[in-house]
Amino acid sequence: MEAHALECYRKAGKIAAQCREWARQAIQPGVEVRWVLETIEAMIRERGGEPGFPAQSSRNHVAAHYCSPPLDDMRYQDGDCTKVDLGVHVDGYVADTACTVDLSKDGRWTPLIKSSADALAAAIAAIGDGVPVSDLGAAIERTILAAGYNPVRNLTGHGLGRWKVHTPPQIPNYPETGGGRLKAGMVFAIEPFASTGRGYITERGKAEVFMMVRPPLKAKGLDRDILRDIESWRGLPVARRYFGTRAAELVDDTLSKLARQGCLMRYPPLVEEDGVMVAQTEHSIYLSASGVEILTA
Repeated sequence: MEAHALECYRKAGKIAAQCREWARQAIQPGVEVRWVLETIEAMIRERGGEPGFPAQSSRNHVAAHYCSPPLDDMRYQDGDCTKVDLGVHVDGYVADTACTVDLSKDGRWTPLIKSSADALAAAIAAIGDGVPVSDLGAAIERTILAAGYNPVRNLTGHGLGRWKVHTPPQIPNYPETGGGRLKAGMVFAIEPFASTGRGYITERGKAEVFMMVRPPLKAKGLDRDILRDIESWRGLPVARRYFGTRAAELVDDTLSKLARQGCLMRYPPLVEEDGVMVAQTEHSIYLSASGVEILTA
């Protein structure tokens, strides 16, 4: 790992951890979701970073990718099992972290949340140079099943790179065969999802997060200012609410045209079945020749 890259990963991880812990305390019944997300992003910038992806907070059966639209008035409710997932980059080097907050009065989701956190700890304990990623998945699955829940099998952890949130290797939440191996020098995120349901998510709802995957084939009909804004993120995801000062119809039209060209990926909410609760815990890890460093501790 080149010294500058490691310094940036460490700074990004420290900022991400500070913002995660602020959010853990700020999330309370009656608080506006959008306020939490926008405050996180402001805090990231105040500390010398930039969002690695739009901050997200998914409630209850929504496992991931709930990102407030520009005028969102959703509030946290008593009884929620609420995730907050955020990323930070420093000079393009991304750190990713998440936690879950139990807003029930009787602590009914605390065991579910603990199973996710314990699974993360078990996976971290299994890390080593040359270790198959399936060994981490086995540790995650074993821990969550022992607690009486199911791991979400079609969500994974992932490598982290410069200007990239998702790179190889994938870190599964069960002992998937045919995966790669960990190698010294890698930076990656482990994020066990524990579910009270069957452990399978689908896409449902309107996408609010987008990522440019290649330049447009033709720029005719596209708003040049909005296109420049998207391109300025250098391939990192953006949120619809980032364009709040621009006409909503123009933003939607530009995003739709880019998506139709195959230039833009959409990320709708990822949901379990109604009534199911999902918990998530996530750290970013640097595996050096001398051992494991939790960047977002």
